Amino acid sequence: MSKSYHNLGILAHVDAGKTTLTEQLLFLTGAVRNAGSVDAGTASTDNLSIEKSRGISVRTAAASTVWRDTAINIIDTPGHVDFAGEVERSISALDYAIVVVPSVEGVRAHTENILKALDSRSLPRLIFINKVDRAGSDLARVTDELRHLPGNHVYLPLMKISDEALDSVNVTFLEGEEFAAAVTEALCDLSDEAAEAFLSDEILPYSRACELLRESVADGSVTPVLYGSAKLSLGIRELADFMVDYMPSSARLATDGLSGVIFKIEHDKVMGKVSYIRMFGGQIKNRDAVTLLDPSKIAKPSSETDEDAAVELEEKPPEVEKVSQIRRFQGARPTDAGEVSGGDIAALCGLSSAKTGQFVGSLSLGDCYKLASPYLRVRVTPKSGDIGTIPKLAEALHELSDEEPYIDAKWENGQREITINTTGRIQLEVIDSLLRERYNMEADFSPPTVIYKETPARAGFAYADYTMPKPCWAVVQFKFEPMPRGYGVSYHGKLPSNQCFYKYQTHIRTSFNTCLEQGLYGWEVTDFKCTLVGGQHHTIHTHPLDFFVCTPMAFMNGMASLGSTILEPLLDLRISAPAGIAGKIITEIVRMGGEYETPLTFGDVAVLEAIVPAANYLDFPSKLASMSSGKAVCSSTFRGYRECTDGLEHVNPRRGVNPLDRAKWILWARGAITTSLNE
Repeated sequence: MSKSYHNLGILAHVDAGKTTLTEQLLFLTGAVRNAGSVDAGTASTDNLSIEKSRGISVRTAAASTVWRDTAINIIDTPGHVDFAGEVERSISALDYAIVVVPSVEGVRAHTENILKALDSRSLPRLIFINKVDRAGSDLARVTDELRHLPGNHVYLPLMKISDEALDSVNVTFLEGEEFAAAVTEALCDLSDEAAEAFLSDEILPYSRACELLRESVADGSVTPVLYGSAKLSLGIRELADFMVDYMPSSARLATDGLSGVIFKIEHDKVMGKVSYIRMFGGQIKNRDAVTLLDPSKIAKPSSETDEDAAVELEEKPPEVEKVSQIRRFQGARPTDAGEVSGGDIAALCGLSSAKTGQFVGSLSLGDCYKLASPYLRVRVTPKSGDIGTIPKLAEALHELSDEEPYIDAKWENGQREITINTTGRIQLEVIDSLLRERYNMEADFSPPTVIYKETPARAGFAYADYTMPKPCWAVVQFKFEPMPRGYGVSYHGKLPSNQCFYKYQTHIRTSFNTCLEQGLYGWEVTDFKCTLVGGQHHTIHTHPLDFFVCTPMAFMNGMASLGSTILEPLLDLRISAPAGIAGKIITEIVRMGGEYETPLTFGDVAVLEAIVPAANYLDFPSKLASMSSGKAVCSSTFRGYRECTDGLEHVNPRRGVNPLDRAKWILWARGAITTSLNE
């Protein structure tokens, strides 16, 4: 077995040709006998029935092959923005990325977001400009678009093309002096050696040009650009050779000890939860016990001053679980491997508590750029209307949330509906399909509603005391301070231990984090600073759980007395449409309460950029399709939140008992009463 591994991801906007490119690479390298077709539903990495029927990828897929004694693990990611979370998690497993850009449509908004995500990890990448055989292909325009993207990357085309936009198109890789000349010119602002050669009207020696290119690609300063047509298998061999010759191997991210990141979760009918892992170092064998670490729950060194310091949360011991089986891949088919080593990708069975983003062994990398931000919520109920099946439906949706955490299924025992987050209509179709096929369940989905957030309207104090009925004693006081949009939430304050034991201050902080899920109007609370300024325990009467009862009452009392400001999500739009209807589109943007930039016109096409409230955008795509006869293209990306401007009171039904109902809350929190589906 080869000891050199390349773990690459194929990333792009929808319909750019990622899966077709994956199939051609697998076919070229002998991993499959025939290259599958997306349109025919025969692609080896599209396994779900909805992927075969719709002709799009909705889940990340892994496939393995070998080219020139180098083991290559390919991660084929979805292109539709509804599934950007899959891309986001896959990036943590990559040595480098192949970003596919169609030569007709060019760089799209989602392409830019992908490149930003790669920048956040300083991850090497190459651009494969696909579909150069299609009418309208314009390599010069696409290359110019790349060079005008934000950042300091040097985009270096390394191929020649003839008969562009025709079936007879041909591409060839630059060789010898042509290659050395292109590299010398591209690197003259990055390398003194290249600059000296360029200014002397000379070129670098070919071997030195190769060496400098490898270094520049690995450090992310140069992005090679290759051409081809995956459908015609054109440029595929050149791409495979370039990957092996110039792109960095897994050695770049190798660690000494055991370390690996779980980037994908699946559920198998026989083996249960299956965790896809990228190994950075060490080795795992069947029956090995491994430690699961969650980066978000690892205490980070505090940068707070003594005045701002807070009692740290208690760290739970990491989960330790035993691996029952290790699967590696031949093409896209899993096989029982028995072990997996550093640099490789495999699927681990038996880790029942594993979650995407967790590490095995030790932590290696930090957080990744967020590509997905669900701003829509849907209520889910059994299609049969039988409320007795709600717990089973909730269990299925929680299992799907393991695979796609952004779904974030929520249900309180006693509720008649489950809420899930979604990024769009196609994701709902996938969830519906999985419920039918995997769980034999049918559900009704409400029309999507926008996920608002809330924040304290003004600065002030939040207070509650819980001293009756005995035995109990807990007093909590916070200070809330509104902060700018996008700030998030910070927690500060540390009381003397003789006033409130540190273990109780830990309980307060733990409970406070839970309180953030539902504010005065039932939305997540954000963008404020919380400081614990008062608290008290009693050495005789305080029960260990009293502060879990008191803290939510203090939190909600504060929200009620200070008021809550509703925040609405905003979207960035990029619209390409016939220039003749630009005026109608602008009118519609204004009607939505949006803001727009002056349109840019390219021949008969106008390009508009706008910012609109997400709540007013839901019907816009269908209106745009109607007014443009389907010729307009609109891409949307989440921008952030701002204070709601529509003057309406947006209320989200609360899950569980509201702590503002003090008597009922205390009874419920102490387990004296329960809620029921039949109430």
